[in-house]
Amino acid sequence: MPGSIPVVAAVARRQDRVLVALRGTGRRHAGLWEFPGGKVREGERLDQAIRRELTEELGVGASEVGRPLFQARDPGSPFVVLFIPVILSGDPRPLEHERLAWRAPEELSEIPLAPSDARFVQEYLLAQNSSTRRSS
Repeated sequence: MPGSIPVVAAVARRQDRVLVALRGTGRRHAGLWEFPGGKVREGERLDQAIRRELTEELGVGASEVGRPLFQARDPGSPFVVLFIPVILSGDPRPLEHERLAWRAPEELSEIPLAPSDARFVQEYLLAQNSSTRRSS
């Protein structure tokens, strides 16, 4: 999308839970939960950006980085968030967030999420979970 700024968001899983992070005060979407990540730098590939962001924000690496699962424009901004599955190497720590939490997808609708993250949860994660339950 012309004029868009790509942002990567890590979708890390541990059993049936995903990792979310609470945004700190003084930042866009402060007090809301999000999938950790950040802006893609000029000339950076998505996999490079997500690995860099995981190191900066959580102090971990990624043993695997997949292809984007979903993308959503952040309302009122030029940001387009790309949700990318990752397998973390190491235990994440909240270096740039207030807190981290591992939550089941259905629990995510009970916490305040940033707008793009809420869309991803509703339109992708919960849809995946309900279709998995139907097919089992």
